Amino acid sequence: MNVEQQHYRTIWPDTQTRYVTIIDQTRLPFAFELVRIDSVAAMVTAINTMQVRGAPLIGVSAAYGIALAMNQDTSDAALAMAAQQLLQSRPTAVNLAWAVQRMQTYLTQLPTSLRRDGAWQEVATMADEDVLQNQAIGRHGLVCIQKRYTDKPVQILTHCNAGWLATVDYGTALAPIYAAHDAGIPVHVWVDETRPRNQGASLTAWELAQHGVPHTVITDNAGGHLMQHGQVDMVIVGADRVTRTGDVCNKIGTYLKALAAFDQQIPFYAAVPSPTIDWQIENGLLDIEIEARNPEEVAWIQGLTAQGTIENVRVIPLQSQALNPAFDVTPARLVTGIITEKGVYAPDMLTSLQSH
Repeated sequence: MNVEQQHYRTIWPDTQTRYVTIIDQTRLPFAFELVRIDSVAAMVTAINTMQVRGAPLIGVSAAYGIALAMNQDTSDAALAMAAQQLLQSRPTAVNLAWAVQRMQTYLTQLPTSLRRDGAWQEVATMADEDVLQNQAIGRHGLVCIQKRYTDKPVQILTHCNAGWLATVDYGTALAPIYAAHDAGIPVHVWVDETRPRNQGASLTAWELAQHGVPHTVITDNAGGHLMQHGQVDMVIVGADRVTRTGDVCNKIGTYLKALAAFDQQIPFYAAVPSPTIDWQIENGLLDIEIEARNPEEVAWIQGLTAQGTIENVRVIPLQSQALNPAFDVTPARLVTGIITEKGVYAPDMLTSLQSH
């Protein structure tokens, strides 16, 4: 996607010196800063602190972490240690484990003398695959938007950030929106602020503004009200993990949006590339580990002061405690469809994707 008319991916390698550059998402929307990542330890920190975030991007970032580790040591022991460090960085997004396992499987088949070059070649392939998958999600999701278009702009609600910042490029939930906008279909996006880290207000709104897509930031609690008053035509979210039965694990608060959409008979879609589907589990409520993040993310919020500086301020009493579950699970019964790079699937038909 473009930032001030310049094209960027969210992560890219320097092929000469074998390091990686990322966009520091913790500084957006007020500062666009690039960070050099030159070790597996630095990549673990970037994933854990959410300098890179979003299930597809976490997966590719972890793969780059393996490649960075191979710069120093290509032994089996070094590969296993790097994999273990990366797997511990964040627990919920299945793409992370998928990417690490893919890199391990590929590299263990190579002699150690070829692993350094092989790692960088494989992760480059994975990054390009992510872009192609997201482009295809955009095309299939565009059909869903076209079905809702009459003579007025299609009103779409989204939660958290599942745009190009959450992937290598193009995005998942936002890919159909960009495709519709570029095709001349008028759309307007209701952007949940997505507390506590405000990925909607800070990242999704910034992305949409860069692309020229009409949008309005709303409080997390406003979505149901807008649905009741006929101001939402459809909901599209991303996911960090989808079960084989169609349960959707996404940013905390997604379940409440799905309940409201179900009550108002509004289509609710999750847009995900196939690596986000965990074919090993059926019950999202029982089998998905929900990441418990630092309560300080709830207690403090980042913003831009009148003086133009980026500051953190506390928003709860000093004596109060906070709870910070990062995700919730939306049961398949509330999900209209899963938009993938291979098509749109009803939750009870998702397993047919494996054979395609």
